[in-house]
Amino acid sequence: MLDLGFPNILFALGALIIAFSVHELSHGLMAYMLGDKTAKYDGRLTLNPMRHIDPIGFLILLVAGFGWAKPVMVNPANFRYPKQDMALTAVAGPISNFLLAFVSMMIMFPLLISPVGAAMQNVITFLNFMVQFNLILGIFNLLPLPPLDGSKLFGSVLPDSVYFSFINFGSRYGMIILLVLVFTGVLWNIIGPLREFALNLLFNIAELIYL
Repeated sequence: MLDLGFPNILFALGALIIAFSVHELSHGLMAYMLGDKTAKYDGRLTLNPMRHIDPIGFLILLVAGFGWAKPVMVNPANFRYPKQDMALTAVAGPISNFLLAFVSMMIMFPLLISPVGAAMQNVITFLNFMVQFNLILGIFNLLPLPPLDGSKLFGSVLPDSVYFSFINFGSRYGMIILLVLVFTGVLWNIIGPLREFALNLLFNIAELIYL
């Protein structure tokens, strides 16, 4: 369990802001590389969290444990292969979170196995939040349920006729289904074991590298 008592709440907030900001920036950068400059025109190709954090979504996250960032706007008409390029743009966000989790673990592990002072314990705490939150955010967004990123990845392998029906269904009912999963606890029953698997995998990789 993560200790969210003060001052750890400050480290948790910092980790969340970084995770959200990098996630949304990655969407924008991938879309830009694939030919859509909408994110650039909207000023989203930046790490400035003020451009990415949705105040209401972030407040609800703090209160209810479920929230959202400001989505990066994408125009599929600017893509050469709209369905496939949308999938690549979508998956860039979760991949960036997994990379952040990996880098944070690689920095944290040698500190865990060495005697450190109180100041470095604070660094470990922050890095722990970085690992945990980025894994959760990456896994959550890969679920194949609109409006999550995983729905675009899943949709990219569907025939066009099924794809558009899937997107239309998701636009109408996806958020309702997602909220039901969140508030019934079913969502965490899915994400929790996957997070534990990913966390153990990162820890084992770190052991192979450092020990």
